[in-house]
Amino acid sequence: MLTRPWRSTARQALLAVVALAVLAPAELAITAAPARAVPADPVRNRQAWVLNMLDAPGAWTVTKGAGASVAVIDSGVNPNVSDLAGSVTTGPDYTGVRTPPSNPHWGMHGTWMASLIAGHGHDGGSSGIIGIAPEAKVLSIRVITDPGDPGYRKYQHEPTSSVQRSLAEAIRYAVRHRVDVINMSVGYGEASRLVRSALQYAFDHNVVVLASAGNSGRPAAPQAPYSFPADYPGVISVAAVGQAGAAARFSSDNLSVQLAAPGVGVPAEGRDGTYWLVSGTSPACALTAGVAALIKAAYPRLSAPQVAIALTTTTRNRPPGGYDQDVGFGTVDAAAALAKARRLNARPPAAGLAAAVHFGGGKAAVPAPPAFKRGPGALIGFIVLALGSLALIVIGLARLVRLRRLRRRPGAG
Repeated sequence: MLTRPWRSTARQALLAVVALAVLAPAELAITAAPARAVPADPVRNRQAWVLNMLDAPGAWTVTKGAGASVAVIDSGVNPNVSDLAGSVTTGPDYTGVRTPPSNPHWGMHGTWMASLIAGHGHDGGSSGIIGIAPEAKVLSIRVITDPGDPGYRKYQHEPTSSVQRSLAEAIRYAVRHRVDVINMSVGYGEASRLVRSALQYAFDHNVVVLASAGNSGRPAAPQAPYSFPADYPGVISVAAVGQAGAAARFSSDNLSVQLAAPGVGVPAEGRDGTYWLVSGTSPACALTAGVAALIKAAYPRLSAPQVAIALTTTTRNRPPGGYDQDVGFGTVDAAAALAKARRLNARPPAAGLAAAVHFGGGKAAVPAPPAFKRGPGALIGFIVLALGSLALIVIGLARLVRLRRLRRRPGAG
């Protein structure tokens, strides 16, 4: 259970809460550390290490995300909290439960994630949470429930097929509403044909899709189990690192991991306007989605694979050999990724080999197809051949009939 946040009448407080947001087929797992109240002024200061690790200030000299939109497919987002006011559009609720948004347990996790992506602070932007793309817009689509939600028990007993269908519908809804990025800080234990098809629909429409790698955390096995949608082809899977840059102990280590981002003690705004320190691959994914939104805001013509290239080829703290299953290609660097995106955007639309470059000698080395030119002579020849074949068939049938008649004659006595 999450401990109840401490409130201050003057300012909001930071709370030490560890939120591990990995889903089993129909279950959101969240654990909590003891809550502790701290003065409100450190909210932005406590966020500084996150912003600096990602070099968000350097990226903001290029863009703050204006014009980009991110679908937050989660437990819902409260659009009225101070640091998200005016930035959130509320989409459908696919959970199958009827918990109203006014319920205090509705949309806690989703609001955290949205604030990390597009929080713009308050009091002129000088206070509260600043997301990685503070001028981007959020489309909230609810597919999961938070523990404490009155419908949580019912949601847990939903058939896996129903839960997966809801996720697929949410993805398609987001694409139809022309988002640039989809953030799914959720995870399921099984793959789904419906979800895979919906993801292909997103890729066909050039939407960047990210998912949390999971919080299975350093098991005795060689690697953590795979989590979906993080393990689907084309989805950018994000692991969590701490302030020192090392992989968090809870972060799933497997070959789906492509990137890492801060995911331990990350300040975020909750649905009730209080501030929390959240941990998990969920916040790491949301922060990376914010970087993807910056890229799409600055260079909207870039394809989703190009955005992935910009993110994965410009990382900090790259592991030995360039890749490992703990942090993927390393920690996201927003400023460097934007610089790479600029270079990719400057290339011709058909970037690659010039048209005159051929492998294996080009057309000159390809033998002519084994076919004759068509003309009247060839047509007459085919007709003669067909008639001759027909005549042979008729003669054969005639002989067959004659033989049968001879066999039926009575012999001489």
